Amino acid sequence: MTATAMAIETFSQPLVERKVPLPEPREGETLIRILAAGVCGSDVHIWRGQDVRTSLPLVPGHEGVGRVEAAGGPLIDVDGDPVRVGDTVVWERGLSCNACYACVILRDPSLCMQRRTYGIHVNMDEPPHLNGCYASHIVLRRGARLFKLPDDLDPAVVVPASCSGATTAHAFDMLRPAIGDTVVIQGPGPLGIFAVDFARRSGAENIVVIGRESPRTDICRELGATDILDRKKTTEDERRARVTELTHGRGADWVYECAGTNGAVTEALGLARRGGAVLTSGIAVPTGEIPVDWYHTVNAKNLRIQGVFLSDTPHLRMALSLVRANPDIYAKLITHRFRLGEATQALEAVELGETVKAVLVPE
Repeated sequence: MTATAMAIETFSQPLVERKVPLPEPREGETLIRILAAGVCGSDVHIWRGQDVRTSLPLVPGHEGVGRVEAAGGPLIDVDGDPVRVGDTVVWERGLSCNACYACVILRDPSLCMQRRTYGIHVNMDEPPHLNGCYASHIVLRRGARLFKLPDDLDPAVVVPASCSGATTAHAFDMLRPAIGDTVVIQGPGPLGIFAVDFARRSGAENIVVIGRESPRTDICRELGATDILDRKKTTEDERRARVTELTHGRGADWVYECAGTNGAVTEALGLARRGGAVLTSGIAVPTGEIPVDWYHTVNAKNLRIQGVFLSDTPHLRMALSLVRANPDIYAKLITHRFRLGEATQALEAVELGETVKAVLVPE
């Protein structure tokens, strides 16, 4: 029997369909049939050769939900419940060493220098070859952290939680608003949509989203956004004036940059109040230097600046909690579904901004 995988063999060229012998799981491994694979903006960067962590050939895809087909030994989920063949699961996408300073002393595997991610770091030539989610199957390594999912939950709806949701959860785990705070969220993509939900659940009074009016901002409103500032119809000065008005002249308590541009970072620094905080999670590839008047913008304001990159298992749990609570709203993120063989078209659609969230559905 064989599995089908879509591989990047040359950057920026159409993905190539590859057939891979379906392996028998070794001890500790789990063979998963992919039910839905997310097409992330990071996948576009990888496809274009912009991610320095990647080598070819590569089966991309770090967001996946699937069904257990075989296991090299007993399995349990993060709650300690048994996982059996036929169960639907989502898994922690990162592979940390569990032995280094970050993993053992800091207890933060997201900082592990040996951390690898399915569909990003793990080359297709490395056995067992099914190392990414753009495939009919994936083989999870020993110690995979699994979450069982109910049968009545659409696997595609869970996909965004494994990356965008978990990364945003990491941000809110680091620095979280208090009841009554004002939060500004730049970018109404999947990161920003999860940020709106986390901000609302944290008790923020004003949740301001900066982004072009679209179905994305409609979802933000449903999840609790109180103001939408259309970046195509407003200037940076006008947006700052509105935030200043909402906060009695102070500025935002928290600014979450989820847009992925240098300009958004610069604007964020100007929107935050004295003693406020800017968290930036949108920039996932090198974008060059950002000039900052450090004295006036940072020191004189006692401003906190927090980078946010990757996530760990507790953050996936947090994101899954949001999806389970509002599955009908999160279903609206899934605007495009592609067959596995249409992976290149899916990447192109994401790159052009035609989607809120696209998924590949192998079956």
